Amino acid sequence: MSRLSLLFKAILLSTPLVAQAAGAPACATPTSAISKEGYVKANGIEQWVTIKGSNCANPVIVFVHGGPGNPNTPYADGVYGGWARDFTLVQWDQRGAGRTWGRNRPGEDVPLTMEQLTADGIAVVEHVTAALGKRKVILMGSSWGSALGVHMLKARPGLFHAWVGTAHLVSHADLKGAWEATLARAQALGDKDNVARLEAMASPPWTNPRHFGVMRRAMRKYESAVTDPAPKSWWVRAPAYSGARDLADYEAGEEYSFIEFVGMKGDGIGSRIDLPALGINFDMPVFMVQGSEDLLTRPEATRAYFDRIEAPLKEYVLVPRTGHDPNQPMVEAQFRLLKERVAPLARD
Repeated sequence: MSRLSLLFKAILLSTPLVAQAAGAPACATPTSAISKEGYVKANGIEQWVTIKGSNCANPVIVFVHGGPGNPNTPYADGVYGGWARDFTLVQWDQRGAGRTWGRNRPGEDVPLTMEQLTADGIAVVEHVTAALGKRKVILMGSSWGSALGVHMLKARPGLFHAWVGTAHLVSHADLKGAWEATLARAQALGDKDNVARLEAMASPPWTNPRHFGVMRRAMRKYESAVTDPAPKSWWVRAPAYSGARDLADYEAGEEYSFIEFVGMKGDGIGSRIDLPALGINFDMPVFMVQGSEDLLTRPEATRAYFDRIEAPLKEYVLVPRTGHDPNQPMVEAQFRLLKERVAPLARD
């Protein structure tokens, strides 16, 4: 049987989570292991959700992936699989991404909006809490997921034990500082090609959607020289997500979501991100885990936002030899924080 056939068989045989919210609980017993996946009817469309853990009594983490358009699901077991001993892990392919995009392919003229994605996220969390018999979850988001996550926290604070944000976006205005830092690095290293590219773009805001990608490529080059590389095994897709359909849907969703984020004239969702404008008061503990070498969401920008936040408890963790993208030091720091500081707060 081909990988693609096995994939479709797995989808058909998987327990449909959408049925469990309305009927029997997802956990066989309060302390049983759980491994469920399927499409959940959330905010009008079917969205792909996976739930995995060794003990249903454990605290629940709902991941809000980055991109937008880059779901964790194909790689989650390799990166976060060890966490399932201590937490129940929920991955969600957002609207316009991964299997959710494949199930609900929007037309090119159908926009993504922060309001719609926020409502999607709240609906997914409501489903998870009902299915697992929980009052609240830990919300965890990185990069784009940090912006969407904060919007979710502000919309329904009563659903969340705590917020853990990584590579935290703050405001569209920070893009100028990121460009300046990247240009300064290129100049210091004598990288004439990237100096020319970055100077030709001029300082943001930009109207050319390609400019963001040019800057990110330069950033990754410079970050890779001063950070620890992630294990190659992390980026090997799980067999269930390696079929032709999943590969095509992931790529197409990534392209669609990226254009929606940057906009064809620099006017996408990203151009309207302004988290401080949502208010600096949080009803739940706030934790930020920041890479010291991150050129896109720079420590000075994230720390300035964090310092303004008012929350019942807050903590900022700076991780050496880590950039914007996850690596071993980052994942270890996140897990240590979750175990030691966040889990004790997550009591239902």
